[in-house]
Amino acid sequence: MKRVILALVVSDMKTRPAGIGNTNADWMGSLPSKLSAMPLKHLAVPGSHDSFTYWVDVHAPVGPDQKVYVKYLATMFSVLAKKVMVKWSMTQNLTFKEQLEAGIRYFDLRVSSKPGESGNEIYFIHGLFGHKLMSVWDGGGLEQGSKVVSLVVCDGLLEINTFLNRHRKEVVFLDFNHYYAMGAEHHVYLINMLKQVFGRKLCNNCAVESITLDYLWQNKYQVIVFYHHPSAQGIPVMWPGNKIPAPWANTTQPNKLTQFLETTLRERAKQGSFHVSQAILTPKANTVAKGLVWGLRSYLVERNLPTIMSWVEAQRPGQEGVNIITSDFVELTDFANIVIKLNNLLLSEQDRRPR
Repeated sequence: MKRVILALVVSDMKTRPAGIGNTNADWMGSLPSKLSAMPLKHLAVPGSHDSFTYWVDVHAPVGPDQKVYVKYLATMFSVLAKKVMVKWSMTQNLTFKEQLEAGIRYFDLRVSSKPGESGNEIYFIHGLFGHKLMSVWDGGGLEQGSKVVSLVVCDGLLEINTFLNRHRKEVVFLDFNHYYAMGAEHHVYLINMLKQVFGRKLCNNCAVESITLDYLWQNKYQVIVFYHHPSAQGIPVMWPGNKIPAPWANTTQPNKLTQFLETTLRERAKQGSFHVSQAILTPKANTVAKGLVWGLRSYLVERNLPTIMSWVEAQRPGQEGVNIITSDFVELTDFANIVIKLNNLLLSEQDRRPR
């Protein structure tokens, strides 16, 4: 049987923050029946931005997602330039497993092939590639005892699947929204791999309004994959990108960010879709230049988190409210708990309705 190599980006193990527990590992399964019967697009769900960047690797090639001048600088100044790129490309410290246990249920995923490399290997990417992590895969599924070139094979899609096997009422959104250096054969490979890894857990594309946790539990669905590329058209288990808009503020200023989030929320009721509020700031070239040695976390994220989290805490889920909210470095605050607890507001609203 033909074998294919599944390649994911990894790097040297990063230091993990202390105190990451699994108190939110079953938060969806623990919701009251009033909430599990509601459309999932009305619930508040915590997500991570650039979810796989905890494995960005300073020794790896610059990815095709970068501008020409960035590639030039990385070539001219190699290690020094890449160290700066790591500081500004990393948006998460937690592995998939740790994010899931913390309560994260939406994953923002960007993928690429490696130009000049033979085969159809696909990598998670953000600025830099990483060490190749490989498991042998064939058309019959992922093999037991596969050859592994790293000890962290489950930190990719397999780790998500392992978590879901242990937590049968938890549901994840996998949003594949950026693709680089990928031809038709790469997309066929990736889509087939998603089918093989998750199997019957994949929810078929249907009306967003009909998706409740009760419906997903009844059908044993745990994964909703959004595939923003024409290659997935007509494939029942691949949802189109227009069913999960994620408007991007593209600003370094927290006040402009919150204004943008409010404006786009007012538009979501017309779309009849899931909705992602990206509560993130985006560095520009002059931002990186000013905070060269500090990096995204120290220079931009930490100092502005109080303003951003104040906005998050003030939100309400529901038909015209927030749905999925994403953040950088989800462990820096009580982000997941704060978002999950917003759902209690839906219960109090129901209690106030006349009977």
